[in-house]
Amino acid sequence: MRSNFGINASADLQVLSDDQCKHILGAAMEILERTGVVYHDKESLEILEKAGCSVEGKRVRIPVKLVEKALRTVPSKVTLCNSRTGKRVMEMEGNNAYFGSGSDTPFFIDPYTNNRIPTSKKTVTMASKVLDALPNIDFIMSLGIVQDVPQEIYDRHQFEAMVLNTSKPIVITAIDVEGYSDIIKMCEIVAGGEKELQRNPFMTLYAEPISPLQHPGDSAQKLVLAAKKKLPVVYTPCPMFGGTVPITMAGGLATGLAESLSGLVLNQETSEGSPFIMGGVFTIMDMKTTIFAYGAPEFHLLQAGLADISRFLDIPMFGTCGCTDSKVVDEQAAIEGAISILTTSMSGANLNHDVGYIEHGNTASLEYLTVCDELIGFARRITRGIEVNEETLALDVIDKVGHGGHYLAQEHTMNHYKTETYYPELFQRKIYENWVKEGEKNLFQRSNDKVINILETHKPDPLPKDVEEKLRQIVIDAEKKLKG
Repeated sequence: MRSNFGINASADLQVLSDDQCKHILGAAMEILERTGVVYHDKESLEILEKAGCSVEGKRVRIPVKLVEKALRTVPSKVTLCNSRTGKRVMEMEGNNAYFGSGSDTPFFIDPYTNNRIPTSKKTVTMASKVLDALPNIDFIMSLGIVQDVPQEIYDRHQFEAMVLNTSKPIVITAIDVEGYSDIIKMCEIVAGGEKELQRNPFMTLYAEPISPLQHPGDSAQKLVLAAKKKLPVVYTPCPMFGGTVPITMAGGLATGLAESLSGLVLNQETSEGSPFIMGGVFTIMDMKTTIFAYGAPEFHLLQAGLADISRFLDIPMFGTCGCTDSKVVDEQAAIEGAISILTTSMSGANLNHDVGYIEHGNTASLEYLTVCDELIGFARRITRGIEVNEETLALDVIDKVGHGGHYLAQEHTMNHYKTETYYPELFQRKIYENWVKEGEKNLFQRSNDKVINILETHKPDPLPKDVEEKLRQIVIDAEKKLKG
């Protein structure tokens, strides 16, 4: 850790030096030029061959000059907006850190019964409503797969459940390019047209390559469509160190970076200047259990290192935090969530997802989401640092109070106590007797109370009725096409 003492001191974390980032980048470029990557999409192969890549079947070797070109043309900043107002609420650049949930878990902890149940359109609706209400959550992902509809078109239902229940920016997943295209149409309806959505995007796609060094057909097609539509795209590998990439951190980082950069080249060759977000979920394969570990110390270290690389490349970063390997919201979950959120906040990754994941990404918990919302507030206060100026040094106030006095009644205290101090809601500081009077509730019970209260009282900003009807029609049309 180091502190940057300027006008405002902020705590930040740097894992990799610029020389190390340069070394890893060089290794990634050598992988692309020597080993190459595989694209399972005809149009993508044609775009890359025309750009000057060596194409042998589905294997593509990408020359360094094309990677360097893509790094010059990709924007260094990506903006996402409020879907109701068009206001720009997320400016992803530099060390700006934003936080949101993950997507597509198959299970959900029902806050009313505490049972682990399959996810559905109802659970995604519940999650979206809670995400909309939490003050430290900046964007939403579905926090569940809609499993109670035809699976070939669940993505349209998923987006509908989200956009009806939040005005915050949305990170979507899509089954295929047809699903992505339908969701773009839905977004254009909400935004007021194609140009309006391009000008004030409130949605970005999440897509993935497959480690090691492969781009599925649907992922490549989505990259191409995002570029043609000039819409933001998150393209992030999920390498398993020791499983799908080398177990050594440097080798795994280089492989994962090569996967991201090969996606970037395709995206930029399709349309220069298209907004692109790199990053990923980089962690180990636990050799005892074979799980993709969300609570491992290596996970936090790799995510912070990846943030250093993205900053070195000046590309916005998709990070991961607020998740745990624990099966329940217990001490392990709180510890792993706190470490990951603080590490991510200090590393400066921009678009940080998976808040609310338990059971290494298999299950969503609204209680854990709510606990992590408080932890994000803690982390932001730490990374905001200590402001040092004439007003905060308070020499006149110190002289006025003098010896043996107190500062409770000072105007200076009243002016600054809310901004200098973070006041949590769930993490209580009450005296013991008051805690007993209020039912002796533990952290999970208090978070459950908050979740239930949000579900029963929070009213997200609505969309106009005619917009809702048009969105519903796209979903209905997808269902008819599937049947027909």
